[in-house]
Amino acid sequence: MDIFYYINIYFNGDTMLSKCCFYIIKIKRNFLALCFLAFCFCLLLFSNSNLPAVKNGLSLWANSVVPSLFPFFVATELLINTNIVNILGRFFNNLMKPLFNINGKGAFCFIMGLISGYPIGAKIACNFRENNICSKEECERLLSFTNNSGPLFIVGTVGISMFGNSTIGLLLLITHVLASITVGIIFRFWKYNSITYKTDMSTNSNLTKNTNVTFSNLGEVLGKSITNSISTILMIGGFVVIFSSIISILKSSGILNTLTISLTPLFNFLHIDTSFISGMLTGFLEITNGINYISNIHIKEISTNIIITAFVLGFGGISVLLQIWSIISKSDLSIKPYFYGKLLQGVFASFYTFIIISIFPFLNFNL
Repeated sequence: MDIFYYINIYFNGDTMLSKCCFYIIKIKRNFLALCFLAFCFCLLLFSNSNLPAVKNGLSLWANSVVPSLFPFFVATELLINTNIVNILGRFFNNLMKPLFNINGKGAFCFIMGLISGYPIGAKIACNFRENNICSKEECERLLSFTNNSGPLFIVGTVGISMFGNSTIGLLLLITHVLASITVGIIFRFWKYNSITYKTDMSTNSNLTKNTNVTFSNLGEVLGKSITNSISTILMIGGFVVIFSSIISILKSSGILNTLTISLTPLFNFLHIDTSFISGMLTGFLEITNGINYISNIHIKEISTNIIITAFVLGFGGISVLLQIWSIISKSDLSIKPYFYGKLLQGVFASFYTFIIISIFPFLNFNL
């Protein structure tokens, strides 16, 4: 059997021969299967709390994610089919190459990733790789720093809706962008000595390019752009719903509370209020729920809330990581630069936030 090993052990007694059977599960080989089985079981066991969580996830996706991201998905698909990428490439080549070790066309990915939010940067990087606009190494460098929270989410949702202060949103946006640029500069050395780019350009010169959009084929290009965008937005919705369900299960089962208790000594040692543990764990899984939890923790040192929020915004959460992974899975790009880059971005974002709050008194919101 694939999952179970069947072992027979015989015992010689005075009057009879007994038989004992053992089934041994290969945990390492079937770890994911066991996790999925446990997830199905928990869906049934905690259905009372899970169903409302799924509805909230669907509501979040339909009311927030679709309106803010879907138009950007269609717009970027259309823009890639124009000459804008080449124009930006020529204009920003003298900046992108020395700063990020990426040809100037990567500026389109960086700018759209900042404006649009997760996971548009990864989607564009993947399109660049498929159409041989950038080399594999350059696209992996793009992955490390072009996937960011959008200004609409940071200023509008986080700053105004959650913290009730647009200045906090602007502060988080500035440190978020600074951290992204810092990570990009660091990752300019990613596979620095690789010569794959020359090979790619010579061997993949016959790769299919995106159709240059004209009035004659506008309908066809628009239709393909909408179809691709619908596929991506549905995938994001699935992740939002699944992780809303996972967070609900962790809370209902007491696992989240157990993790909170186990991490309490560490937070006490770091002199961080232990009420932030649950929020950070939630944010580690899913960014929106985590930041909402952190912003609602009422303490006098509000700067702590802001600094921790900066880290969560920079890292993005496991949910976004899996979204990115699913987008690049059909390409030959590695997920490693994205994961390392987001960890670094979270650290730099929180560090820059701490420095700016310390330097400028009017940005210190402590009571």
